Amino acid sequence: MENNNLKIISNPIVNQSLCTIRDKNTDTQGVRLAARKLTRILLYEATKNLPQKEIEIETPLTKFKTKTINPDINIIISPILRAGLIFTDEAVDILPQAAIRHIGMYRDEKTLKPVWYYNKVPMPVDKPENYYVYITDPMLATGNSLTEAIKLYVDKGIPETNICAVCMISAPIGIENVFNKFPAITLIVAAVDSHLNERGYIVPGMGDAGDRIFNT
Repeated sequence: MENNNLKIISNPIVNQSLCTIRDKNTDTQGVRLAARKLTRILLYEATKNLPQKEIEIETPLTKFKTKTINPDINIIISPILRAGLIFTDEAVDILPQAAIRHIGMYRDEKTLKPVWYYNKVPMPVDKPENYYVYITDPMLATGNSLTEAIKLYVDKGIPETNICAVCMISAPIGIENVFNKFPAITLIVAAVDSHLNERGYIVPGMGDAGDRIFNT
């Protein structure tokens, strides 16, 4: 699966975390801890696209010029409820200047289409080229929910190149569907699994991410 905008992140910590969250015998606390560790790694990778600015600071020893994230940009973390919330605490730690914009969708179990129930995205956008958006959802299955979420921001004029989707486990069909509609976004994942079953679950996957994360 070759696509320059698809980044599959793999290292021993990622693999160990995936092993933990996939194991049906891992309890809720174990899933949460492993998922948070994994999401932090993925978010570090995702934020490599943030523009930087050179500024002068003073250390206890001297003045010198160094780089920091450009303070003039707007950063949005947009978790798809409810499972996407697992990314939020890590994202706020990494990017305390970011705004959190929740998107509420659930998947109709018969049609596998997303059903809206909450939307905190309708904000005014001035200079959309200065917005950088990170949409988070642990599982990328059909891609229907993610494409709806991306559309919210694209419709506001935010460039696709400024939008990054961050998922833990994905299916090939979901990846294909997202890039068919939005080929210029960046997609960060930890794993690309085999396929979807007849119920639309990723195989081998981890089951229902929301249920396992929130013990429901």
